Amino acid sequence: MSGSAITAILLALIVIIYMIPTIVAFGRDHPHRNAVAVINILFGWTLIVWFFVFLWAALATPRPAEI
Repeated sequence: MSGSAITAILLALIVIIYMIPTIVAFGRDHPHRNAVAVINILFGWTLIVWFFVFLWAALATPRPAEI
């Protein structure tokens, strides 16, 4: 593997890990998933905020299914 391929793979993995709270919020149909995404994108780099946004996304009650 060339150095640029490894760099691209590592960058993709970093972006995926960074976006985990947003992925979880959209996957669980979080009622405030857009807010989770915005806060994650803007402030997730601080790691403390990333952790709290992850908990917010993971522990919130999903929106009830419509009948």
